[in-house]
Order: sequence, then C-alpha cells, then structure tokens
Amino acid sequence: MSEHVIVEADGGSRGNPGPAGYGAVVKDAETGRVLAERRAGLGVATNNVAEYNGLIAGLQAAAEVGASTVDVRMDSKLVVEQMSGRWKIKNAALQPLALEARNLAGRFSRVRYEWVPRAKNAHADRLANEAMDTQAGSGSSAPAEEPEPEPAPRRDDRVSPAGWTGATGTPTRLLLLRHGQTEMSVDRRYSGAGDVSLTEQGRWQAQAAAKRLAGLDGLGAEPLPVVSSPLTRAVQTAQAVADALGSRVETLQTLRETDFGEWEGLTFGEAARRDPDVHRQWMSDTSVPPPGGESFDQVHRRVAQAMDQLCERYGGRTIVVVSHVTPIKSLLRIALDAGPSLLFRLHLDPASLSIVDFYPDGNASVRLVNDISHLR
Repeated sequence: MSEHVIVEADGGSRGNPGPAGYGAVVKDAETGRVLAERRAGLGVATNNVAEYNGLIAGLQAAAEVGASTVDVRMDSKLVVEQMSGRWKIKNAALQPLALEARNLAGRFSRVRYEWVPRAKNAHADRLANEAMDTQAGSGSSAPAEEPEPEPAPRRDDRVSPAGWTGATGTPTRLLLLRHGQTEMSVDRRYSGAGDVSLTEQGRWQAQAAAKRLAGLDGLGAEPLPVVSSPLTRAVQTAQAVADALGSRVETLQTLRETDFGEWEGLTFGEAARRDPDVHRQWMSDTSVPPPGGESFDQVHRRVAQAMDQLCERYGGRTIVVVSHVTPIKSLLRIALDAGPSLLFRLHLDPASLSIVDFYPDGNASVRLVNDISHLR
C-alpha cells in the first residue's frame, strides 16, 4: 500500500469527436514504481471527454491501491485548470465528468493538480493510444503521438527582440495556425472560397495542433481568444483548439482564403492550361486576379485590416488565429516588412504553426514559421 501516489492521465480523440480512448498510470511518489495502469476505448468522443475519463480512471485506481494523497499530472491545461477551480466548466458534456472526478477526489485527504508537458506524460499518452489502437482493431490511420525528448538543462538566455530592435510597448502575439488537411489539399487543387471540410487526417492534425497550443508555457489563467476564418475547414480546426483551451471560436471574414474564381477546384496544371497567359502573369504579379477571382494584393489589403482589428481588440494579449495559406503569409509579410515575392517563396504546411509579435509602436518580430513538430 502506498499512501502518497502520482496519477498520470491522458486521453485522445482521433477526429474530435472521433474514436477516443484514455490511459492512466498510478506510481508510488517516493520510488516511481508503477502500482496500476488503466486504459480503455470510449467509442466516439471528444478529446476533452477522453481526458476527463483518464483522470477518473486514475483516481479510481489510486483509491484501489489505498492512496491518501494524490498528485495528478496531466498535459491537458483545460482539465487541470478546471479541476483546480481556476476555470469555469461551461461545456455541458464535461460537467458530469468533472463532478464525478471531484467526488472521487473527495475520498483522499489531498489531491493536487499539475500541468506537465506532453513529454512528461508519455506513459499515460502511450496507454491512451494503445486503447484507441485496440478499439480500432487493426490500428488507427492516424499516427500515435510520440513524446518529444526533453531538452537538456541549460541557462535560459533568451532575449526579447525588443531589446535589440528598440520596439516599445507590450506586443500582441498572434499564434498563426493553418487549418488541417482537406481533400482539396491532398489533390493539390486551388481551394479558396469553396467551403470544404477536413479529412480524417486533417481532424487528427487539428487535434495535435490543439494539444500543442494548450501545452505552451505562459498562457495565463484566462483562456486564449481563438479567432478563425469563417470557412468550415478553418472553423473545424479552430474548434479543436478552443476545446483544448476552454475557449470559444470567433470568426472574422477578412481572414478567409483567396477567392480563386474560375480556378477553384482546378489543379495548378489545369489552371495553367485553361488560362495560360493569365496564369503566367498571376504567378509573378500580385495585382493580377484569377478569372472572376481576387488578386493577392486585394487579399493583402483585407488581411492588413484584420491585423489592425485584432491588435486593437486584443492589444497586448496572445491570441490564436486560424486561417489559410495566403492570409497567414500576408501577416508574416507585414511583420517582416517584405515585398510581395514572399508569397511565392514561403511554404506553409497544413496545421502548421507560425508566431508573430506586433508591437504598438509599429515594430514586429517573427518568432516561428511553419512549425509542424506536433505532427511528428
């Protein structure tokens, strides 16, 4: 019998909602010895529901081994903050699960909740993925997440860009997330104003990105605002993020993708054969629109308006912006004070993360571009 234990719990959903499962492990706090493991599939559920089920299973297992004090460690900031009483539980589906977890916690003399990075929750994460694989019968089409290696200890000598650029004031930080995969992106077709949904892989990518964002350091006690293009593929991605952060999705029309007009749904080669002269000009001149569509210059102007709106409304805060290739490139172009050729020379993967700080004095700093480490 171990009176003081550590519960590590995790849950996942391949689709959010989609095939879901949870994992939990109970360890002796002094020796680290594994006392109990729990894992199970949940059918179709959301990521947050799976996370809560992992917590419940872990607390039940802790009670079974006779624990009196419990340290819960999870990489779900939402569950940790809600169970610690710092965030409200607005989602009706989570309220009964949270109540069950609190009732279980009441059996112990003390329960403490701690958020940990995914790399430090690898055991529970593996159990959750094994549960989902078992449930699927022959494995999942989405790859299981692998824990990221812990960085070697080192002195934190990072310096704010403001220290050498002369920027003043508190920046507005935009966490720029491209939406996940769609059938159009798989086939490399022009996908602008057309409203398409994420593929199964795209939903998994959105969930992985959501988990990455929820695990960022320094997010504060309040949920981050999540602002999205109104197109379905972006909203689906944004909703996964909002669920992980305990936030809600707001849409902004000016963040929508380029209207490719008559090229919508065509491949690069099909558009080039259909309108060879216009396509050739369009590839080098951002003022040229596709037939019946929108030029990159037009997109740039409305994205600049979006940036002004975001910085005015959320000045000095960190916000998640879920959008498309061209709007994100345009925001990076503004931050870099670069010419239009950047649009043709920069690549952005589905569900990639870029980060930029916009300062109130007009300065800006690009901190990250096209990061997809959460998809590996």
